[in-house]
Amino acid sequence: MDRGDEIRQRMLELKERTLQCTACGLAETRQSVVFGEGNPESPLVVIGEGPGDNEDRLGRPFVGRAGKLLDECLAVHGITRHHVWITNILKSRACIFEDGRLKNRPPRVDEIAACKPILMEELAIIRPLVILCLGGPSASTVIHAGFRITIERGAWFENTPFAPYAMASLHPAYVLRQHGAPLDESKQLLIDDIARAKA
Repeated sequence: MDRGDEIRQRMLELKERTLQCTACGLAETRQSVVFGEGNPESPLVVIGEGPGDNEDRLGRPFVGRAGKLLDECLAVHGITRHHVWITNILKSRACIFEDGRLKNRPPRVDEIAACKPILMEELAIIRPLVILCLGGPSASTVIHAGFRITIERGAWFENTPFAPYAMASLHPAYVLRQHGAPLDESKQLLIDDIARAKA
């Protein structure tokens, strides 16, 4: 078995275990476990916060509006989901019932702690050269606690526990909450950060 086959086999085994996870209360409200996807041999891993409604329904990461924007920004640099590994800190949707429907909410510390061993194993299998975190919660988990996305976005962090190089950019969902010029500017920042991660 060559390294590629071994990586794919180990990732499949991890996925199968993750699909059965009940380590936190999110297992009671989710529709799907949302495992990472893409190329597990990629030197670049993109890590978001957690699944939303579309991801929970379809069982795939970044498939809603934010995912479409991420795909567009990756495509600017000739990158598709087949070239990188895309995953989240949380594998189950963090949500709250409000105004008659489920709404996304920030993940709690205990939920991140419950999911972190899965993320660590994912990254140990891939052994990426570069990690691109999308948003503050991802960066606080992967780069350092208390990460300040408005100040530290775009800065390189070397010799992190998970990869030789890591950087954080704006989460596509944040970009989509902007309007007019701020929307264009924040989208361009994400595009530029992806270019630096690719380079």
